[in-house]
Amino acid sequence: MDNLLDFAAPIAVAAVAIVLVLGLFNMLRGGSASVSQNLMRWRVILQFIAIVVILTVIWLKSSSS
Repeated sequence: MDNLLDFAAPIAVAAVAIVLVLGLFNMLRGGSASVSQNLMRWRVILQFIAIVVILTVIWLKSSSS
């Protein structure tokens, strides 16, 4: 369980970064506006999930010590 906690926050942050880069790349190359809009919506959702994961990891690490 501890190993999963060590990788959960970086994976969540990496997912946000990947979707952000994909959305920006699509906008810069003049791609479909609806694709960019969907990617930015996913970014917001993933940011919320990342915050929840980070706070959960902090809470679990602090309560276990």
